[in-house]
Amino acid sequence: MNFIQQAYKGENKWYLYILVIFIVFFGWQFLGVMPLALTAILHSADVAEFTQAANDNFMTLDINKNLFLFMMIVMFALGLLFLFIGIKFVHKRPVKTIVTSRNKIDWKRFWFGFFTWGIISSLVIGVGILLEPESYVWNFNAVPFFTLVAISFLFLPIQTSFEELLFRGYFMQALGILVKNRWLPLLITSVAFGLLHGANPEVEKLGAVSMVFYIGTGLFFGITTLMDEGTELALGLHAINNIVAAFFVTTDWTVFQTNALFIDTSEPSVGLEMFLPVFVLYPLMLIFFSKKYGWNNWKDKLVGKISAPAGDEVLEDIGKVN
Repeated sequence: MNFIQQAYKGENKWYLYILVIFIVFFGWQFLGVMPLALTAILHSADVAEFTQAANDNFMTLDINKNLFLFMMIVMFALGLLFLFIGIKFVHKRPVKTIVTSRNKIDWKRFWFGFFTWGIISSLVIGVGILLEPESYVWNFNAVPFFTLVAISFLFLPIQTSFEELLFRGYFMQALGILVKNRWLPLLITSVAFGLLHGANPEVEKLGAVSMVFYIGTGLFFGITTLMDEGTELALGLHAINNIVAAFFVTTDWTVFQTNALFIDTSEPSVGLEMFLPVFVLYPLMLIFFSKKYGWNNWKDKLVGKISAPAGDEVLEDIGKVN
């Protein structure tokens, strides 16, 4: 059974998907916000200041940056927990089915994507700093920085895993068995992933053109998932992407305002860094992965039909896991 067909291992009535989306939203955007909101209350002088800060995603308050980042991650951790609950108890299928079509999660793939993209993204950022040193200020402060590194490596993968398993796992599988093809779920989840980031402050600063990066990134992760029949590579890529973004360079106008090594003091603008990954690096990464993992039959895997597997095939596949 391929990755999208994993959804057939559980209950698939349409109203169950609505229920799970509600459960996930409740955990993520209601329960998950409470710790951050409580922290914001403790850092607000009065109700008016809290209300204004809430409109700015609490970033205007004088909250320790590492604490703020951790509280944001808590939101995604609860979202991920409630997603697992929905898969396990509402759809009644193993959580593994939104991760991979393999008999077990291939952590080697995760770490390969993690380290490969980590090296490439670090080099790209490093070259950017060398080419425009006047735009960057050294910001190293040992205790806050190493605390940030610990939070980034230990907890940021929770945030990225939630996004990957929700979009490339749950939503892609749900749409796949609904429309019975691969290309529409790929496009819809990529656009939805971009729109999820539409509230980021950098989108407001740079304009709608910045959505090219977010939607392009979603498309890259989606193609990787469909071609590899699992999310392991995408999980690793997304995790290290956000980790590097958190501790390498920060600005006062992006969603990640951290105790990073460098502060980018340049004016917000749409530059090469917006389009280089989408139109150069991502295609090269796909070619690289295809050579390493022997991807073939691109047309069928990206735009092919999805059909329900025979009942005995589902039982046999579940039996391999159990």
